[in-house]
Amino acid sequence: MYKSPVYNVIAVPVEKIRANEYNPNKVAPPEMKLLYESIKQDGYTMPIVCYYNEKDDMYEIVDGFHRYQTMLQHKDIYEREQGLLPVSVIEKSIDQRMASTIRHNRARGTHDVELMSNIVSELHTIGRSDAWISKHLGMDLDEILRLKQITGLAELFKDDDFSKSWIPTMEDDIHGND
Repeated sequence: MYKSPVYNVIAVPVEKIRANEYNPNKVAPPEMKLLYESIKQDGYTMPIVCYYNEKDDMYEIVDGFHRYQTMLQHKDIYEREQGLLPVSVIEKSIDQRMASTIRHNRARGTHDVELMSNIVSELHTIGRSDAWISKHLGMDLDEILRLKQITGLAELFKDDDFSKSWIPTMEDDIHGND
């Protein structure tokens, strides 16, 4: 009977793990910041997928490079986790590992803009500030503004203060300036 590798997660010292040389996935700084925040708040909730190289006694990453990198770059995470990463080991040839890396990367998909705007709207409705949304969802304020615009401006901006950069005068009305 087949048993998925996730049922055999092991704790591996981060020093015994290394990146592969073929992963084309790059993560932008805002998403890396969000990944750090996620790991800081929620812990490691998904194991790093690795291949164990017996000859070198090293674990080579197939998926999870950025979770690995987060531990290396953040002393607080390293110390809390005692330098250990959860690892799920797969036994595959190099070509199959490369294919697996791409499948993992592509399977993550992208966020639907309409659904994301609904989430921002709902968070706003229950009283979460733009600053809270920005911090917890890893969005900059411009992105939040764009998502708010999709769901409808009036309700989402009713409590905001706006600049009074132009105040109409009687003279504007006479000259037809609207």
